[in-house]
Amino acid sequence: MSALILDGKEVAARVRAEVAEAVASLPYRPGLATVLVGDDPASQVYVRGKHRDASEVGFRSFHHEVPADTSQEELEDLIERLNADPEVDGILVQLPLPAGLDAEAAVERIDPAKDVDGLHPFNLGLLVLGRDGLRPCTPAGVVRLLDHYEIPIAGKRAVIVGRSFLVGRPLGLMLSERGVDATVTVAHSRSGDLAAITREADILVAAAGAARLIGAGHVKPGTTVIDVGINRVDGKLVGDVDFDPVAEVAGAITPVPGGVGPMTRAMLLANTLTAARRRRG
Repeated sequence: MSALILDGKEVAARVRAEVAEAVASLPYRPGLATVLVGDDPASQVYVRGKHRDASEVGFRSFHHEVPADTSQEELEDLIERLNADPEVDGILVQLPLPAGLDAEAAVERIDPAKDVDGLHPFNLGLLVLGRDGLRPCTPAGVVRLLDHYEIPIAGKRAVIVGRSFLVGRPLGLMLSERGVDATVTVAHSRSGDLAAITREADILVAAAGAARLIGAGHVKPGTTVIDVGINRVDGKLVGDVDFDPVAEVAGAITPVPGGVGPMTRAMLLANTLTAARRRRG
């Protein structure tokens, strides 16, 4: 293996330390509220981890767990109560929601000033306009990881495989905005000759949700490869990148697990701190 391993756990720990230091100087404790609908085991693990992180940095936590048969109206009423609660600075509705519930409508019900996932159309609109707002956590984590390892972005060719509003599209905007200055291509499942596109990348981001989609033949030697994918194959977590062969070609690469995942959780904390400061001055 020749590639530099981009350790998301290490960088996330630094972000948490920065947030904790900032919180210690505040006259209040920022509050993070989570809403978990149903009893999906993976979602329960994610939410518990987020609350551990919140406690570690000095936040107050407010957890609301409701049954899977909760109606859309009941869910949105709960979100409205959290919007109105002055002790709550950030609201996270854990996705995916059970069948029958409208996740987009639930996210849109969140006060944009408390949308610490950065997924409300208002905050995504600010991103499109290049204006300051709460940024989606995973794309923000990718940018922070690149910055930490001093990987050049300006003037580089970035290729993102995946066009979701969770990762691909917002990350493309963030990498291409003024002051970051990458030239960005967003590829997807209907892109012709995907390998020819990805081999042009100086920074290659795999966010398609397809296990080991990106192999060594997709990567130009020396490329920085960021693996956003999380897939379970034969009981193991694997990314969208076939790690071992790609690591022999890439200049730097993120592992799965331990790469982008910890950064997503860390940027949730950073967003909650930002939301609290803006709300409370």
